[in-house]
Amino acid sequence: MTPSSKAAQPPFTLAAINAMDRPGFVSAFGAIFEHSPWVAETAWNARPFASIDAMHAAMIAAVRGSDEAKLVALLCAHPELAGREAKRGELTQASDVEQASAGLTRLTPEEVRLIDTLNRAYRERHGFPFIACVRHYTKAGIYAELMRRAARDTAPERAEALAQISFITRSRLAQVTDESQASRAA
Repeated sequence: MTPSSKAAQPPFTLAAINAMDRPGFVSAFGAIFEHSPWVAETAWNARPFASIDAMHAAMIAAVRGSDEAKLVALLCAHPELAGREAKRGELTQASDVEQASAGLTRLTPEEVRLIDTLNRAYRERHGFPFIACVRHYTKAGIYAELMRRAARDTAPERAEALAQISFITRSRLAQVTDESQASRAA
């Protein structure tokens, strides 16, 4: 399914989600976790879902139950904020919308230099890109978080990155599901 045909589709109801076969579910929800369709593929096994929250919980359980290599790959699949992928126009549609909502697509040259420096320092320290649910922050807040979290030890920072991924993916699910219908169908 192309991104444009997905956008034209009405939100998925819980009944429709629970009726999906594995390929249909992965096609519909494989992009919820950045470049990691294996999360949806694994979560499909937990069907039928009692709610969209239960579906998201199954996806988070798939992440938490993954091996170290998959977990690191999931973290590294996220783009840097206003980084290389953004500059090349290579962000996923969801990431592009999220970064734009935080003003990260309209940076001054000084802001670009600052975020590049902060992104580099963060990745060098932790081994994965800075991950934040940018909808929760202002541009200034993002800079402050990047500086604060770059100075942390990697173990708590990895836990924070996973918490941020949970916020991001829950928001993405809300955008493609009809939760009002889902709660009535449960």
